[in-house]
Amino acid sequence: MVLVLNGVIQDERPINTHALFLEHPVYRETATQLLSIPTKTVGAPGLLYVCQREMAAVAPHDRNVNIIGSDDATTCIIVVVRHSGSGAIALAHLDGNGTDEAVSAMVARVQELAFGYPEGRIELQLIGGFSDPQGYAEDLFSNIMQSFHKHPLEIDLTQSCVGELNTIVRDDVNWPIIYGVGVNIKTGEIFPATFPDKGPDLPLRMARHFTGSHQVLDIYDAAVGMLRIGPFNYDPLRGVDLWLAQSDEFILKHLSTSPDVEPPHFAMQVRATLRYIQDNQFPAVTVFRNNNPHYFRRDETTGCWSPVRY
Repeated sequence: MVLVLNGVIQDERPINTHALFLEHPVYRETATQLLSIPTKTVGAPGLLYVCQREMAAVAPHDRNVNIIGSDDATTCIIVVVRHSGSGAIALAHLDGNGTDEAVSAMVARVQELAFGYPEGRIELQLIGGFSDPQGYAEDLFSNIMQSFHKHPLEIDLTQSCVGELNTIVRDDVNWPIIYGVGVNIKTGEIFPATFPDKGPDLPLRMARHFTGSHQVLDIYDAAVGMLRIGPFNYDPLRGVDLWLAQSDEFILKHLSTSPDVEPPHFAMQVRATLRYIQDNQFPAVTVFRNNNPHYFRRDETTGCWSPVRY
């Protein structure tokens, strides 16, 4: 127990995306509806952006957040968990690391935020993970399904825009159709989205991908309405100078799971992250002094996150 597909409790999880869509055509319809919505470019004011290997949970009445979202997902899958009674939402950008723990944490956060509200169901939406040649996204889909199926609560899958449904062929190359989504926390509306401003501390947050950190980090403290990064440590990365000396094409080929279809800023973002790692080899010492997180509060004038000084 317990995945619910198209309103029916399942004894077994779907073995792959193809089997899911074959046995439950309703997911083709819901994906088609999502794909028909024009992609919105979402600005920084009121945005809670979730990076790869991160999650966050928020309630509809939170005055610091209007939109929660993530993008740049190629072989990754963006997971949205929502409590239908309260409207509480958790969103994660998963890549196969820490899936079980992230699934448990997302459901727990949403239940906490839903406390005192009317009864409701836990709804699950999956977006991203195109049909890549190596099958990374298919493996991740299976991994996520297994984690939710093991959960003791009934989890109602309402959207699965992944795999073949999120794939378009251009010049004999498979490409993702949707790279990112936003969720309006007041209404629960989900829409394709891109986020030019991904929030503060981006190179620090991305450094975890390259340095052996497998945990999915919860980045929002809903009790105080603040973005919270860390504290965490990572292993020093050898050969950063060598990586930085390489061409963008080399970085794409060796540091991406989908080098043919990455967004244009991929190599630039990786370089910024590598330089950050080079300058901060031991973040527990140089970044998170006294083991304190980096807190950011919503600025009431600009609507953007600004650092909280201690």
